[in-house]
Amino acid sequence: MLDEDESVLPLRIAELLVLPVESILDWKIVRKGIDARKKPNVLRVYTVDFTTQNDSDVLAANSENQKLIETPLTSAETVFSLHQRPKVLVVGMGPAGLFAALRLAKNGADVTLIERGKPVEERYRDVQSFWNERNFNPESNIQFGEGGAGTFSDGKLNSRLNNPLMRNVLETLVQFGAPEEILYQAKPHVGSDRLRAVLINFRKQLQKLGVDIRFSTRLTGIETTQGKVVAAQLNDNEQLPAEQLILAVGHSARDSYQMLSEKAVRMEQKAFAIGLRVEHPLELINSIQYGMPKHPQLPAAEYSLAWNNRKSGRGVYSFCMCPGGMVVNAASEEGAIVVNGMSDFKRDAQRSNSALVVAVRSDDFGATDPLAGVRFQRRWEQQAFTAGGGNWSAPAQPLLEFLQGNGGRINSSCQPQVVAADLNACLPKFVTDELRLALPQFERKMRGFICEEATLIGVETRTSAPLRILRNADCESVSHAGLFPAGEGAGYAGGIMSAAVDGLKVADSILGRYSK
Repeated sequence: MLDEDESVLPLRIAELLVLPVESILDWKIVRKGIDARKKPNVLRVYTVDFTTQNDSDVLAANSENQKLIETPLTSAETVFSLHQRPKVLVVGMGPAGLFAALRLAKNGADVTLIERGKPVEERYRDVQSFWNERNFNPESNIQFGEGGAGTFSDGKLNSRLNNPLMRNVLETLVQFGAPEEILYQAKPHVGSDRLRAVLINFRKQLQKLGVDIRFSTRLTGIETTQGKVVAAQLNDNEQLPAEQLILAVGHSARDSYQMLSEKAVRMEQKAFAIGLRVEHPLELINSIQYGMPKHPQLPAAEYSLAWNNRKSGRGVYSFCMCPGGMVVNAASEEGAIVVNGMSDFKRDAQRSNSALVVAVRSDDFGATDPLAGVRFQRRWEQQAFTAGGGNWSAPAQPLLEFLQGNGGRINSSCQPQVVAADLNACLPKFVTDELRLALPQFERKMRGFICEEATLIGVETRTSAPLRILRNADCESVSHAGLFPAGEGAGYAGGIMSAAVDGLKVADSILGRYSK
């Protein structure tokens, strides 16, 4: 029942198995989700690990019950025994870089970890100054700084991956202060407010393990000998020897992409998606999804929408949905605006938002070189800056006006401000055309999605990296030995979880080379 407390779960298990409740021992929730298919009769769905006074007899008596299975023991984290201590430079303190550095340091590697931005405490103040006073810092913002772009997001930890390393990532985050419920939520999240505290604890543990952490330190070059990386250039004025270099710079480090291109590091174009953010009142989305505006036992409602245009072959879909959150100006370059979504752990803000994006192909870029996608993104971000008045206000338009030419009103949480604008000027025509075709399809799936209260804000362009840094099966660059592209910026992840897992994967590849 929706109103029942989780403490009754042992009783419900006992009833299902026809057992006395005192025989249910050591129970714990391993997965928790919401079933709203028959709203307003919304159900909470649990998967529970438990032991009984006689497990073998219970399993035998319920052999036909497909919901009851024996849980295998989880494997312990791999520990490497090294014959030589590798010297590794990790570039970037997003999820990939942080988890790679942690894995390497725990196994005895000599790790230097650099980040072009600032520690999260200082970074938070810089972001607040940008939102409140429009003081933009190109090296300390929503994209750059400790924790990476995910620090100012919803802190989503769901992923399409089915990788045993995911459990390691979640347990590590809990160790550093994330809520324990992320271990069993169907769609776990930490929230931007909790993530900041987690990052501080993460940093302290890395320093305790001997990691040399350097903030405000940018990778400006790489030095090679006979095709192998031997050193890194930092801030244009320091040479740091490195036997192995993990490149986990994130998808907004465009100057890094340029430097790699000049060094002939093999890269290729990669498709991504661009579009707009849409905001609705929180209780409206709750009513659409749950059949009720709120309930103390229900979280802020989420949604996922997708439609494929068979004629064009393009997909249109929601992305990075932030229930009970806000839209944020996530700019990382002068004269260019990009927006994103953010939520705190409680997801209790008055509005919910999501990106609505259209698939972009490499043949849309207008050039064949690897950096063409970067130029494509930049063009439309600069258009959005102009449409917003050139003072960091984001361009916005009522959804009804965008779709029908009139109606609706602008209501937005976006910081520092939004300004009324024609969003057709901020995106390619094929993107706005596809959005107009998709929105009625989304309305059929979620009645009430198209409404007077819905506002569109532009532009969302950084759904994923616009290129891929090519690597082999050992995660090493195909053109530069000793260079290990990792995470979202390298084109091998999409979100906190997959980036963290990729960081662990790259670290394990390096450790395996030095293992006895």
